[in-house]
Amino acid sequence: MKKAYTIDQQIARLKSNGMAFDDEEKAKEILLDVGYYRLGFYSFPYEIKFPCLEHRDHKLKPGTTFKSVYDLYEFDTKLRRLLLNALDRIEVNIRTKLIYNISLRYIDDPCWFVNRKYVTSKFVNDFEEQVYAAMRKNPIIQRHHANHPGIYAPAWKTIEFMTIGNIITLYDSLKEPEAKELVANAYGCSRGVFYNYMETIRVLRNKCAHGGCIYRMDFPKGIKHLPAGISADCRHNIKGGIDVVRYMLGRISQARKTDLENEIHNLVNSIQTLEAQKVVAQASKIEC
Repeated sequence: MKKAYTIDQQIARLKSNGMAFDDEEKAKEILLDVGYYRLGFYSFPYEIKFPCLEHRDHKLKPGTTFKSVYDLYEFDTKLRRLLLNALDRIEVNIRTKLIYNISLRYIDDPCWFVNRKYVTSKFVNDFEEQVYAAMRKNPIIQRHHANHPGIYAPAWKTIEFMTIGNIITLYDSLKEPEAKELVANAYGCSRGVFYNYMETIRVLRNKCAHGGCIYRMDFPKGIKHLPAGISADCRHNIKGGIDVVRYMLGRISQARKTDLENEIHNLVNSIQTLEAQKVVAQASKIEC
């Protein structure tokens, strides 16, 4: 098993792999801030054997600089922050649309989400343990139960505290196609496409929220082409994910969509090194 390296040893190892440094003191500062291992995720595309990582030797292509690797890291970090802000707005809107439309459809039952007439038995059976148990510690839910013992909080309270994964499962568990269409149609989607876009949003949001490397992330299930206009070569990569975010944001607010597009455009143009620009263009299909 490998042992930990000092900062000087990390610099020496990177040099031995072919990395050039303009300012070693600044590089040490960055390594102590970001971490040798995390920064390594962004050196993969500069390796001679990339993308085959099975027999890695960490040797870098000629001309690879520490700055070009850090540029890629900075781009990825800033893109993640931009997308998280947009994804939060989309998640809130989807939650609101689901609560509003379905609660009015089943207006006589504020707890329709556990009614087997409206949702599948599997969702109802799993709800207490897999969804609601964690909510019971929430002060708002506790206050509800103090006033209404034994009765679930109504949809507008309960669903407000569901995760995006819970919301997707609840949507998928609705029995009536017409109920699903009420929500999907609000975004100009069919039921199947809306579910696909929600899954795309969930995967992207989780990756962003946990600090994952997103510039070359993969969507294994593939993203539906229409109505977001996903090109064939972007159905599995971050560009396709961004296009879904752009589309969904546009259904909420054209101004927010335009703001996001401008922010991403400015971010891409802010990449300083040519090497990092090439990596972004090749891996993500985002034009530099």
